[in-house]
Amino acid sequence: MASFNLEIITAEQTIFSGQVSSLTAPATDGEIGVLPRHASILTLLKPGELKYSTPETQQHLAVSGGFLEVNADKVVILVDSAERLEDIDEDRAQLAIQRAKDRLSEKSTDLDLERALGSLRRASARLDLVRKRRHRGPGVPQA
Repeated sequence: MASFNLEIITAEQTIFSGQVSSLTAPATDGEIGVLPRHASILTLLKPGELKYSTPETQQHLAVSGGFLEVNADKVVILVDSAERLEDIDEDRAQLAIQRAKDRLSEKSTDLDLERALGSLRRASARLDLVRKRRHRGPGVPQA
């Protein structure tokens, strides 16, 4: 089966480096799919679900904004943060959403609107991933 090299990197660590057969990422202009021999591209990513397939499994991550670059048979993804589905604490994500909403509803003059909106988007991406992938009934295949 054809594959390409994928690297997912945050400021703290390399989240993944290896061969994959497909990738789907949340680009700012819509979801982008990458298969082997994809045309070169550089695009911005928004907070959302990133998924990739290896010969053994399919992985799901919640990522914050960043960049995706495709060159030849290599894809590099640079993001502020990335969390694997199994590492996301649903209750913590829900609390983060509530804190961000509370902060946005304040009439404070020292409110950093972009920061509060960014926090809300990141927490929402984590919670959306958990609800989409973990809360499936028995016998329902994972997409």
